Amino acid sequence: MWRSINIVTLIVTLILRLLASSQLVNGMRFDLETGATKCITEDIKINAMTVGKYSVVKPVEGFPLSEDDRITVRVTSPHGNNYHYADHKESGNFAFTAGEAGDYMACFWTPKQSPEKSLSIDFEWKSGLAAKDWSKVAKKGQVEMMELELKKLYDSVTMVHEEMFNLRAREEMTQHLMRSTNAKMATFSFFSLVICLSVAALQLWHLKAFFQRKKLI
Repeated sequence: MWRSINIVTLIVTLILRLLASSQLVNGMRFDLETGATKCITEDIKINAMTVGKYSVVKPVEGFPLSEDDRITVRVTSPHGNNYHYADHKESGNFAFTAGEAGDYMACFWTPKQSPEKSLSIDFEWKSGLAAKDWSKVAKKGQVEMMELELKKLYDSVTMVHEEMFNLRAREEMTQHLMRSTNAKMATFSFFSLVICLSVAALQLWHLKAFFQRKKLI
């Protein structure tokens, strides 16, 4: 009974966390020195949708950027596969479905200038539920608000289901590692005991032979 309650509590907690995190967006503004590189990582699950957009902040609003104040952007997967590349751009965006699970990396760099200067960059990166534009879904399908909420809840439950499988797989890996470690420790302890007993027997034999040569025994 208590196990069932714990499972239900876990599911509810995961749903609440996912519903809360679905509203979060990795939006930021950072400075990039000319001639330097800055990389940002995002942990994305396999088959998850992810979108991002970036732009160089204009020093003076209403005036265009100079040709030198452009950036190069590359987004790569955990295995080094390119998902997005843009060269000498003022702004841009990307969107893709993750084919691998792990840390995806978005790197920004700009050519070196003399004198050196700093560029401010706005960057927004969303993945999972946050990457879906629910207003477009509702407008396109002409669905009611309740149906839209059900769609969100269905996606949340699907993610909870996948997360539970991931947790179970991690638990199995941990148990396998613990069993393997215990077996190795038992083997190591056995051989250590054999070596200690062998050394003790060798020392006893050596002392006995020494005393016999000295005719002490």
